[in-house]
Amino acid sequence: MTTPTPDPVTPEPVTPEPVTPEPAPPEPALRVQGIASGYGDIQVLRSVSVQVWPGRISVLLGSNGAGKTTTLRAVAGLNRVTVGSVQLLGRDVTTMPASERIRMGLGFVMEGKRLFHRRTVEENLLLGGYSKGHSRRALRHRAETMYERFPVLGERKRSRAGELSGGQQQMLAIAQALMAEPRVLLLDEPSAGLAPVIVTQVMAIVEELKIEGLGVLLVEQAAEEAVRIADHVTVLDVGRVVIDRPAREIEDVSVIRSAYLGGRRNRPDTTAPVPPPAEPSGA
Repeated sequence: MTTPTPDPVTPEPVTPEPVTPEPAPPEPALRVQGIASGYGDIQVLRSVSVQVWPGRISVLLGSNGAGKTTTLRAVAGLNRVTVGSVQLLGRDVTTMPASERIRMGLGFVMEGKRLFHRRTVEENLLLGGYSKGHSRRALRHRAETMYERFPVLGERKRSRAGELSGGQQQMLAIAQALMAEPRVLLLDEPSAGLAPVIVTQVMAIVEELKIEGLGVLLVEQAAEEAVRIADHVTVLDVGRVVIDRPAREIEDVSVIRSAYLGGRRNRPDTTAPVPPPAEPSGA
């Protein structure tokens, strides 16, 4: 007896899984391209490019006189850019006044905790948000959010800024800049003159700002602390970029130091900048 041959089984067609396209990388919130700047006839920056993305920290490192603060001042509109461009949130702001850049979403915490020392903590905060054109009631509400972030400022809101400790003044300087609701924050040496434990606290605050979606351009001498929280690292030497790479690619901070210290041994620095203006005094 012959065994019947079973009919061949036709496999069901396999529908390929839909391919989800990779999300487009975010555009830089701040794009600085090949800028030159300085103080009068003294050229400090020769061709500096830096980018800052939303929710990321870009760190700018270098020895004294390398041009770090001058870069921040040029981005903020305090120093004239003679070559290159500065774009903020997709808009060219190279020739825009500093006040307009603040209204667009740029915040700047200068080195040395530039506060109105004879004004109270709360008055400093209200002045920080003045450029947004909000009502006094709205500004006070915004100040309350700063007290929630920095409880010590809430405890001392009636104290004069000059009566605060160095760490408290740095927190006030950051809070004052945040009052204007920036999208990009420039931080110049926030750890300068602070005890190591306070430096750790300040860096933790910077990390929190990153998590909240703020783009941060951080200038620091505390290279280890800065690289630890950084997403991208740019190193300047005598007004030029000598390292520009993601922080994850930097395994040893000593490589960064040798990049600018080694270059400085090989070519003299003839671009010592004029000291910035004295900090404002309270009214």
